[in-house]
Amino acid sequence: MGKADPLLAEVAVPLPIRGTFHYQLPKGMAPAPGCRVRVPFHRRQLVGMVVGLTRDPQPFKTKPIDGVLDSEPVLTPDLLEAARGLARRTQAAWGEVLFSALPGYLRRGKPADTAPRSRIPESEEQPDRTTPLTLTAAQQRAFETIREAIRAERHQVFLLHGVTGSGKTEVYLQAIQEVFAAGKDSILLVPEISLTPQTIERFRGRFGHEAVAVLHSRMLESHRLMHWQRIRSGQARVVIGARSAVFAPVRRLGLIVVDEEHEPSYKQADAPRYHARQAAILRAGQAGAPVLLGSATPALESYNDALRGRATLLELPERIDRIPMPEVTIVDMRRQTGRRRLFSERLTEAIKQTLKKGEQGILFLNRRGFATVIQCGRCGQTAVCPACDHALTYHSGRQKLVCHPCHRLEPVPTLCPKCRGDYVRFRGMGTERVESELIRLFPGARISRMDTDATQARASHDRILKAFGRHEIDLLVGTQMIAKGLDFPRVTLVGVINADTALNLPDFRSAERTFQLLTQVGGRAGRAQLPGQVVIQTHTPHHPAILAAQAHDFKTFYLKEIVVRKEVGLPPFTALVHWTVKSLSATKAEAQAQTLAEQLRETMPETVRLLGPAPAPIPRLRRQSLWQIALTAPKPEILEAFLSGFLEKHRPTKGVRWIVDVDPL
Repeated sequence: MGKADPLLAEVAVPLPIRGTFHYQLPKGMAPAPGCRVRVPFHRRQLVGMVVGLTRDPQPFKTKPIDGVLDSEPVLTPDLLEAARGLARRTQAAWGEVLFSALPGYLRRGKPADTAPRSRIPESEEQPDRTTPLTLTAAQQRAFETIREAIRAERHQVFLLHGVTGSGKTEVYLQAIQEVFAAGKDSILLVPEISLTPQTIERFRGRFGHEAVAVLHSRMLESHRLMHWQRIRSGQARVVIGARSAVFAPVRRLGLIVVDEEHEPSYKQADAPRYHARQAAILRAGQAGAPVLLGSATPALESYNDALRGRATLLELPERIDRIPMPEVTIVDMRRQTGRRRLFSERLTEAIKQTLKKGEQGILFLNRRGFATVIQCGRCGQTAVCPACDHALTYHSGRQKLVCHPCHRLEPVPTLCPKCRGDYVRFRGMGTERVESELIRLFPGARISRMDTDATQARASHDRILKAFGRHEIDLLVGTQMIAKGLDFPRVTLVGVINADTALNLPDFRSAERTFQLLTQVGGRAGRAQLPGQVVIQTHTPHHPAILAAQAHDFKTFYLKEIVVRKEVGLPPFTALVHWTVKSLSATKAEAQAQTLAEQLRETMPETVRLLGPAPAPIPRLRRQSLWQIALTAPKPEILEAFLSGFLEKHRPTKGVRWIVDVDPL
């Protein structure tokens, strides 16, 4: 008999390289797929992931493996396959997706069974245990439909569309309880900004502290590793987390819930550029488990899928105990008197009455800083970032100008750099200015601000919300951080300072985003027995998105917006890919974009349409010039097949980088 071919490990590496690599294994060694290994790669050593074993001869000489890091897989078979599908869909490297599923400690090759610091933070103390609530008729119908799929171990996608305060979370809890009783595990995804103590404590109160694990980016690395290990060992059976928690190493997946499924934060901004909703559906499909998407304002794509039968629509049309929706007043700011007035007479009076009655209010503005435009009063020159074509924002707390895209800090100018004029105007407004004005107008009120500037310190997010829950704060000012996931019975007023910020963005989803934000933040008011009111300040009072938010009417907004999308040929009626060409050289970026467009046109099928190339909306970012190309097709499969073949044969030139973003937001 001939000598048997050596056993080879097929390994995916965490680099933007398509394909896998084969390495020789020592005799008697056969690491299972999902184990990490150390491998030589060019002139360095990398941590890779075994994705398969084979004895098939390879066309190239194979190198021996340097070592095996795990005795047991750190990733389950369903995760490996879901990551492969996600890599195909997003045009990412399989290794990039696989390693994004691991804590940073493990990505660096550290042992998976290392015991981290085990002290439980004070914020994670055991809350009082709770029992399931009695469901309304609508909740019961939704729960029974989901329970049927759970018991049948059937992969099915559900869209739970319920108005704010309708009890979606209790449906989640009872569905997860069904999975828990069957000895299986569940994953609850929430937007990073909605990871509030309220949500975590509610689930720990129902399932117990030890059964619930939490995963999100603001955790200490050792703390995150501890939770990851508890999940992998089977000690924690309910996982609550942000986007990357979809990759949690649960043993027997029985359900994935995606709360606020419309949230843009579910889309990964860096490679691999996946959407957590899509990842959840892929992973649950591999495990034969149902997926429950929930929102008061579903993404148009999700709602369209439900109407077309690609998901099962479940509806909760009323609030719990028939609590009325808050009354919404639209204030036309074009008719307000007073120079650069922040608060209308209507909103000012509403704040006065709220404070007088000892109730609480939320003031929403989705812009940080104090002033968003710094302009010379003589020549009109505006302050822009030296590294980006982006306006600088004045932050009074830091006494600096800040570039939000690249985080660069600049001193506040005393003279105009163009004309040397000494009259500098501060225009526009952000949350800092709103807070400052409230303090001036209502000196006796207890006021706090919640945005990414105010919550940079670890656990500050939790501290602010707990203080608000204890009524140590009367008025809370904030960005989209406070627009969802909050349930405080004494909040009776929500004021939207400027409803037009999202409408002015160069984005075909701007109307949808505006409707979602206004509806979500308005839903924080009047969630208990005290009646709620919402005051929306706007310069476009007749815009369909604003009128639909006033009426709490998602369906009317959807029907109007979907007609526009269909006429123009935008998602959900077409698949979309956003291709960015970037380089430190403006000449190289433009030339490469033109060449790339020609190459794409020469090879793309007739059903694919190309738009561009054109400079990006922000043409220069972090000193790099950006050009863009858009590709559309009737179905995502068409773009997936075309791009896979194209990217196998073409590479960017030296000094140029390509960013391919499938289903961009």
